Amino acid sequence: MTYDPTGHLLLTPVDREAPARVRRLRQLGFGERPDPAFDDFAHKLAEVTGAPYSMVNFIDENQQFFAGLHTPTGTHSGGAPGAAGGEVSRFMARDHGYCPHVVVRRKALVLEDVCDYPRFAGNPVVDEIGIRSYLGAPLIDRTGIALGTICVVDTEPRPWGRAGLETIKSLAAELIEQIHRREDGRI
Repeated sequence: MTYDPTGHLLLTPVDREAPARVRRLRQLGFGERPDPAFDDFAHKLAEVTGAPYSMVNFIDENQQFFAGLHTPTGTHSGGAPGAAGGEVSRFMARDHGYCPHVVVRRKALVLEDVCDYPRFAGNPVVDEIGIRSYLGAPLIDRTGIALGTICVVDTEPRPWGRAGLETIKSLAAELIEQIHRREDGRI
């Protein structure tokens, strides 16, 4: 977290790795279009955690892209979780949500109730979308670059606990292995 020159607190962390991440995502062919394998993985995330929303999220300098997305209704286009119409966009501004924090920190993040954390309670997804809990882990590939995250969110507080933390970290490792197999031509 940092301050801008006018002294205002910036809630989204500075991401110095973004240019290298964008190059790596382009090399892998990720981050620009939905991917059925990532949608399947997002569905698995939702099943394992019991969360209504789950994502495989790649982040560039300006936005987040949900290459894998699971919603309760299965619709993915213009809206957001909890928005009228029930549709969920595959794009989100970089300053929305908690995945940019996970990517910069390079560590999993458990927020059982985002409102318990002043640093995170002011995020636009709380008021605009109604997000109340978050569980996410970074996707760090063999080059050491954090490509993005996997995450699950809910509109209700959730007691993720240590079991949730271990689960999301394990699933992130599983997806990274899948990405490596794809890159090596083994899938």
